[in-house]
Amino acid sequence: MTEFTEKPAAVFFDLDGTLLDTAEDFRYLLNELRQEQALPPLCLDQVRPWVSEGSRCMISEGLAELQLDASALEKQRKTFLDRYAQHPARFSHLFPGMDHLLQQLQAAAIPWGIVTNKPSRYTSPLLAALQLEPATTVCPDGLIHTKPHPEGLLKAAAALGQDPSGCWYIGDHPRDIEAGLRAGMRTVAAAWGYIPATMHPQQWGAHYTVNEVANLWPLLFASGSSFYA
Repeated sequence: MTEFTEKPAAVFFDLDGTLLDTAEDFRYLLNELRQEQALPPLCLDQVRPWVSEGSRCMISEGLAELQLDASALEKQRKTFLDRYAQHPARFSHLFPGMDHLLQQLQAAAIPWGIVTNKPSRYTSPLLAALQLEPATTVCPDGLIHTKPHPEGLLKAAAALGQDPSGCWYIGDHPRDIEAGLRAGMRTVAAAWGYIPATMHPQQWGAHYTVNEVANLWPLLFASGSSFYA
């Protein structure tokens, strides 16, 4: 166990499945599409593992019975995304305990931000609807490389004037941990997120794996001034 005495310079979060529970919004939209095709509705547990894989996965899995070709799949995906852009926060909310954690970060003068592969077209109105104001938000717009490349995380650290080695990144997908490690940050695998049963976050190589948001508190706010890896 290696001791380090500096508090985190900044804490960055992945968005869907880490900071925010957005799966119900996607389930709602998928079920709209399924209803239009006379298909039965999906349950939330079916949809959750697809969310972190993006819209193409959600459509291909969510409409699997239709065996869509590439053109039809893309048409359904466009409809899905257009509807999502209009109403990105019908049901989305912070994961339990996250509101308190953000308050703790603010009280400790630790800036927090978001690094996501979700385009700003959807991220910005979602954050506005939930009245969230991160110190910086990095979306794939304007990046050359998305996660698992570290470009977005390095950009976020630079935006706050921080050395990446003093920053933390928290995410619910192996690409998040890879990006954080490649950026030289402390990494946390968010096991509360959208993780299929076949995936094991303890095997992703993160510095920590936590099962609920409350377990982040002793890592970021250890007693005294000591933090441990």
